[in-house]
Amino acid sequence: MTWRLSLSLFAGLALLAGLIYADTPAPPKDGPAPAVKVADPATHSNLTVFFLRGKDTIPAGHTFMTLQEAIEQKKLVVHETGTVNELSVENVSADIDVFIQTGDIVRGGRQDRLMAMDMVVAPKSGKLPIASFCCESGRWQQRGRESAGEFNKSDKQAGNKDVKLALNAARDQGQVWDKVKQAQMKLSKNVGKPVATGESPSSYQLTLEDKDLLAKIDAYVKAIKPALEGKDDVIGFVIAINGKVEGAEVYGSTALFRKLWPKLLEGAATDALAELQKDKKFDACTAAGCEKFLADAEKGKRSEVAAKPAAGARQGRANADAQQATNPNVGGPPVAQPPVVAKVGRVRNFACDNDKSLMLECQDAKIGNAVLHRSYIAK
Repeated sequence: MTWRLSLSLFAGLALLAGLIYADTPAPPKDGPAPAVKVADPATHSNLTVFFLRGKDTIPAGHTFMTLQEAIEQKKLVVHETGTVNELSVENVSADIDVFIQTGDIVRGGRQDRLMAMDMVVAPKSGKLPIASFCCESGRWQQRGRESAGEFNKSDKQAGNKDVKLALNAARDQGQVWDKVKQAQMKLSKNVGKPVATGESPSSYQLTLEDKDLLAKIDAYVKAIKPALEGKDDVIGFVIAINGKVEGAEVYGSTALFRKLWPKLLEGAATDALAELQKDKKFDACTAAGCEKFLADAEKGKRSEVAAKPAAGARQGRANADAQQATNPNVGGPPVAQPPVVAKVGRVRNFACDNDKSLMLECQDAKIGNAVLHRSYIAK
């Protein structure tokens, strides 16, 4: 009798569980990821680029506009929110998707920012929040004739590996500032003059606009950029600096990669210039080494990255002092509160983290959760 009662109770609980969870959707399956072949190295000085060749995973006819294009063509507006670790983006176009990549720098507002996640902004989106980090400590007001309420340019990427790790792994505002400062110091040494500007010495964006720095970067770009010509199936590239693999970028289509290629190459060249040691000798990186790096990076602990600013991020003393100087009644720009938003729009972002590297992955639900972008960063 007891056994029959226990069996009936178990059956009843199982039925109840079925009723409770019957309507709970299963987690969406991962879509196709790009399969790549490492090939065709191109080298200048201490920078080697290996192209990644493969087939598109984004369906034919599905196109994206980059953040740089969208701002220039006034298809998308990046709004200042008054909160350091969150901006808002608004696609005002009627028919074009805009792709934002983590590490994109936006210039203007109350201070220049780094976009802290990949995102697709659909047409007529309305204002959507996006996580951001400041890459210009000490300013919290309009700069020159720029708008304090919007951002007017996004023609630079955070190419520096340490800045990217502070942004994407630590997700810590203080580390971002520290790594930007270190990058400025290294670049100043190899350019042969300070590359920080008097207008805003801490601005990463203004540093990357320095004419003498750009002249040295141009030597890398002119030597490597033509190597892409005639290769119709390139969907990404691996970056090796001083003979060591430092990262890679892979996209779901060759069309998207080619749009971003000039900006990405300039970022890679900037990092190479920062790490240049004129008398240093090193062994050349190999395709096999690149393949191992990519494979090992995908073995890390995988987790979904919420679409949110970093909880507890702090503006720091520099910004508080700067704002106090202009308004003694204000203690500093607002910082983000612990976020509750797990997802914004149609993309999902994942991270694979291990001791040697961080791999970030963006999937687009509109195209069957196909992988839109993968970014690999060596530690």
